[in-house]
Amino acid sequence: MMIDPPIDKLIKHAECRYALTVAVAKRTRELVTSESDYLAKSGMKPISLACKEIYEDKIKIVRD
Repeated sequence: MMIDPPIDKLIKHAECRYALTVAVAKRTRELVTSESDYLAKSGMKPISLACKEIYEDKIKIVRD
């Protein structure tokens, strides 16, 4: 269960839940495949780090 950031506040950064899910999945894949040293330094799980980045507006969810 993810506690931080809260899902009700995280959803405000996306157009809909589907867009949020896709963005988190895409960023998680990027973290796992190419940024393993950044991931290791953070000490967080990939999904939690992706959610945190979206919540802190480090990653923007853009509709194509």
